[in-house]
Amino acid sequence: MKSNKKNARVLAIIQARMGSTRLPDKMLLPIVDNKGALELMLERVRRARQLQKIVVATTISPSDNRLVDLCKRLGCECFRGNEVDVLDRYYRAALAFGPPEVIVRLTGDCPLHDPVIIDKLVSRFLDSEVDYVSNGDPPTFPDGLDTEVFSFSVLEKVWKEARLKSEREHVTSYIRKHADTFKAINVECEKDLSDRRWTLDEKEDYEFIKHIYKNLYKKNLVFGMEEVLEFLARHPELEAINKHISRNEGYQESLKEDRILDLDDRKGS
Repeated sequence: MKSNKKNARVLAIIQARMGSTRLPDKMLLPIVDNKGALELMLERVRRARQLQKIVVATTISPSDNRLVDLCKRLGCECFRGNEVDVLDRYYRAALAFGPPEVIVRLTGDCPLHDPVIIDKLVSRFLDSEVDYVSNGDPPTFPDGLDTEVFSFSVLEKVWKEARLKSEREHVTSYIRKHADTFKAINVECEKDLSDRRWTLDEKEDYEFIKHIYKNLYKKNLVFGMEEVLEFLARHPELEAINKHISRNEGYQESLKEDRILDLDDRKGS
C-alpha cells in the first residue's frame, strides 16, 4: 500500500476520554502545577518537529465536555466521536482535518512521552516504503512511550475491514494481525526497557508519575526518556510502585469480549 510521502502532512491524533474505570478522571488528575496527564502530554507532543497538526480525539459523552474545554483553553484542535468504536473515531477525526497523508497514533494516558522518540518514528516512516511503523511490536521502550505511524490509506482500509470488537476498540490491532497485508517496521530501543511502566491507568501509576514530575519538571519542562532513566537509576525504589501491573491490560480484557460487529450503520456514528 504505497503512498507518496514527499512533503506529507503529518497529523498526530491523541485519543483521550474521561470514562476510565480503573482510574476515574485520569486525564485531569493533577500531577504537577495543577496540570493533568493530557495537558502535560500536549506540552511534550507539541515539541515534536515532524508533526504539522495535533488533534485530541475524544467522545460525544457529556463526561468528556471537560476535555473539550481543556483543549479550547490550550488552543488545541479537538474532535468528538464514537465512545466505543475508537477506530471509527480516529478515521473520522482524520477526515475532519484533511485527511492528512500520515497519521501518528498516541494515547492521552502517556504523560511521559518523549517528542524525540515520536520524531524518530515519523522519520523512519517517511524514509521507508512501509505501511506501518511502531515501537511496540515487540515492545522494547517503556510502556507509555508507544508510538504508531501509518498512512491515511491504511487507516481507511482498516476502518472498512476490521470487524472484531477488539479491532475497533484498539485502532491498530488489525494491522498487526494481518502481517501478510501490511508491510511493517518495528523501531527498537538500544536496550530492552519493556519492563518499565510509565503509563497512567491505575492509582499506582499516578503515584509513580507524580514522583517523576515532582523531581524533573522544574528543571526541564520537557525532560526526555534518558533523564527519567537517570533519575530512576538513583531512585530504583520508585519503580516498585507500579511494576506489578501487566502491560496492555486493556487489550487483553477486550480480547475476552471479542465478537463480530455489524458496522453497516456507521454513517450515523
